[in-house]
Amino acid sequence: MIFRRLHPRQQCSSAVVTERGSKPPFSVERAPRPDSFRGQGAGNIVAPVGAGYRSAMPADRHASFAPHVAPDTRLLILGSLPGVRSLAAQQYYAHPTNQFWRLLGAVVDRPLGDMPYDERLAALRDAKVGLWDVIRSAERRTSSDSLIREVEAHDLAALIADLPDLSMVAFNGGTAAAIGRKQLPPLDGVTLVDLPSSSAAHTIGFDKKRDRWLALRGAL
Repeated sequence: MIFRRLHPRQQCSSAVVTERGSKPPFSVERAPRPDSFRGQGAGNIVAPVGAGYRSAMPADRHASFAPHVAPDTRLLILGSLPGVRSLAAQQYYAHPTNQFWRLLGAVVDRPLGDMPYDERLAALRDAKVGLWDVIRSAERRTSSDSLIREVEAHDLAALIADLPDLSMVAFNGGTAAAIGRKQLPPLDGVTLVDLPSSSAAHTIGFDKKRDRWLALRGAL
């Protein structure tokens, strides 16, 4: 896939403001532009999964997945970095306690959580919803975003330049928003939305999360 140069647009709007006083415990580095988005970055190592994998162990370098997008994508949802269970399964949001598929199912009015993974992705394509993460690779001991270090960010601007129908970019959680917003130029006609994290560790309750996530219907 060849990306054209992104010309800065004039305006962007934000539907939700990031919580005040929050500062990510990491530094962000601009990632080199990859030649292709169809696989993990060369040389990146995915941490093994096992009973002994705990935060006391040295951090391993984790790499993200390829983007799930189509040329007519209207809504792009960006997470931070896949967790251990997702990396093991090679699936977005594979941990059974993560509420992502239930929340997004409410947005597109499909029972995504009850579908096989391939059918979930097909349903998102039909709804013109794309998925990716803001981090290309990073060091992390567990699946917690608070333990992310040495971040190499994706070139989000290059991806968005190839999505002419895009009308909304949504960040799944505070870490995704803190890193992702820094990677984007001003965008004309594209709304940026900060969502409460779909992780079960974010304990405001499913109903409150769903109310915030339903704002994504404005892009569809």
